[in-house]
Amino acid sequence: MSLNGIDLQKLVMRPDRQVGIVGYGAYVPRYRLPGSEVARIWTNGLGGSPVKEKAVAGLDEDVTTMSIEAARNALLRARIDPQAIRAVWVGSESHPYAVKPTSTIVAESIGASANIQAADWEFACKAGTEAVQASIGMVGSGMSGYTLSIGMDTAQGRPGDALEYTAASGGAAYIVGPAAESCAVYQGSYSFVTDTPDFWRRANVTYPSHGDRFTGEPAYFNHTLAAAQALMEMMGTTAKDYTWAVFHQPNVKFPSRAAQILGFSDEQIKLGLLAGEIGNVYSGSCMLGLTAILDSAQPGDRILQVSYGSGAGSDAFDLVVTDRINEVRALAPSTRDYINRRTVIDYATYCRYRGKLKD
Repeated sequence: MSLNGIDLQKLVMRPDRQVGIVGYGAYVPRYRLPGSEVARIWTNGLGGSPVKEKAVAGLDEDVTTMSIEAARNALLRARIDPQAIRAVWVGSESHPYAVKPTSTIVAESIGASANIQAADWEFACKAGTEAVQASIGMVGSGMSGYTLSIGMDTAQGRPGDALEYTAASGGAAYIVGPAAESCAVYQGSYSFVTDTPDFWRRANVTYPSHGDRFTGEPAYFNHTLAAAQALMEMMGTTAKDYTWAVFHQPNVKFPSRAAQILGFSDEQIKLGLLAGEIGNVYSGSCMLGLTAILDSAQPGDRILQVSYGSGAGSDAFDLVVTDRINEVRALAPSTRDYINRRTVIDYATYCRYRGKLKD
C-alpha cells in the first residue's frame, strides 16, 4: 500500500504501547439562538438556515470555564487523582487571553499538580484533536501515565455573515491513559495537512474571514476525505467495518456528504452529528460528537473520527470501544443531557452575551 510512492504503513501513527480514552467529558452551554432568528434580522426570514439553532456561551462563560466543566466530567469517568495527570492541553481558536495560557487555569482549577506540562494549542477547528495526537504520543511512549486534552470554543461570526448562523460554543475533554484502563482504545491515527487558506483571522481582527464556497472544495472535503481514506487503507478497513463515524461539523451537509462519499450510512453517523442542534463548536466539533457516540456505544464497537481545521488539515483516528464503557458512562452528565438543557434567546440577547456591541 502506498500514497504518492510512500509506504502507508510508515505513515500510520501507532504508539509503542496501546493507549486509549480513560475518561471523557462534554460541555454545551444552555443558551440557544435559533437560525430563524438570525434570518429574521438579516434576511427578513428568507433563505433558511443551515442549522436549527446554535449553542451560545453566557455572560459568565468562556473557553476556560467550559474547559474546566468538561475536564471535571472527564475526571469523574476516569476515576483518577488529578495529581496523576502529567499534561494539560487546551485546543481552541477563542482563548480568552492573547497572552496568558488557558491550560494553566484549567490545570489548577481541577487540582492537577504544578509539576506538569501545560500548553494551549491552535490549528483552527482541529486544535483539540491535535492535542489528542500529542497525548497519544506522550502516553504511548511511556513519558506520562495520563494526559488531558481539550477542544473548546466560543466561536463568533461577523454580524450578518453566513458564519453567524453556525458559529457556536461548546466542546469536550479527554483523559488519555493506558489501554487497560480505557473505555475506547486507539488502533491508529493519521494526519493530512496543506496550505489552503480557506478561513483566517489576523491579529487584532475581531471576526474571521472565509473563502465562501472555497471552504468546501478544496478545503474541507479534500482534507477530510484524504485523511479518512488513507487511515482506512492503512488499517485495512472500509466503512462497513465501523459501527460509528464522526466528522468535523461546520454544518449538517458537509459531514453528511463526506460520510456518503466514504461509504458510511446515515445510521452510522447519526449519534455524532450534532451540528443541526448546537451549531459548529469549532475545536470541539468532532470531539463533542465522539462523546455523544461513547454515551451510547457498546463494547466492541469500532469508531472512525475525523477532524478538520482550516488552514488546513485533518486528523483521523480509529478506535475500538471496550467493556469499561458500561462502567464509566453514567458517572458524569451525558452530552445529550447538555443538549437537552436549553434556553432559547433572541438576537439582542445573543449580541449582549457575545459582546457584539462595540464602541
